[in-house]
Amino acid sequence: MGDKPVTTAAATVPVVNRITLSASGPGGTRAAARKRSTVSRLPTNCSTCNLREVCLPCGMNGPEVEMLGDLVYTRRRVKRGESLFHAGSNFDSIFAVRSGFFKSSVLLEDGRDQVTAFHMAGEVLGMDGIGTGHHASDVVALEDSEVCIIPYERLEEPRLQRQLQKVMSRELVRDQGVMMLLGTMRAEERLAAFLLNLSQRFVARGFSPHEFHLRMTRDEIGSYLGLSLETVSRLFSRFQADKLVAVQQKHIRILDVPGLRAVMLQSSE
Repeated sequence: MGDKPVTTAAATVPVVNRITLSASGPGGTRAAARKRSTVSRLPTNCSTCNLREVCLPCGMNGPEVEMLGDLVYTRRRVKRGESLFHAGSNFDSIFAVRSGFFKSSVLLEDGRDQVTAFHMAGEVLGMDGIGTGHHASDVVALEDSEVCIIPYERLEEPRLQRQLQKVMSRELVRDQGVMMLLGTMRAEERLAAFLLNLSQRFVARGFSPHEFHLRMTRDEIGSYLGLSLETVSRLFSRFQADKLVAVQQKHIRILDVPGLRAVMLQSSE
């Protein structure tokens, strides 16, 4: 089928780190100025954010949310194609996605980027650096995006530590799901599961479950699912011929949710 060897977000280990060097000289000064210009000091109150039920405050009560809201005091805009952080860079904050879309990837020994996750509004980034003090992956914006910067040292209050642990547990469960998907499913089952997962995540944010725009390329989808670009393109064509989806470049309409779910569940029958 032309599939790549299966690698999973949970099992992939970055063997080459990209270390971000500090800028120096006039060019570095201009770069630093550009970076500062993307940071807004406007305070963000979690209690009034429409993403609070899928983001860090999920499940917290009013006073606890207000306490968390006081901590989130910086926003950063990240343009399409720009990095939020690099593998090997120092860890000091986690990031809550306010808007936009990101991908996480690691650099393999052969020089390929292995996509390990896609992140949308309401999800938390940067927790890969908690254990070692350095980020383990590259995170790049797939469209113009904005994040809230939450200094990790400010999350040491016990109630906030428990909340962070809940978010980390949620991410662990998601990684386990990806490992099961890639380890047991055939190519068509992986793509069906991927589309249904995106649909569910969009629904949780108040968007249509049936129609959405893919922010990632076919090649990036293939890297994430352990499939070749050719296989991903062929499967999209097959799904369209079977009237499961309608595809117009990156715009997707799911026409038959039960049919797509039946494709995903083939291996369990």
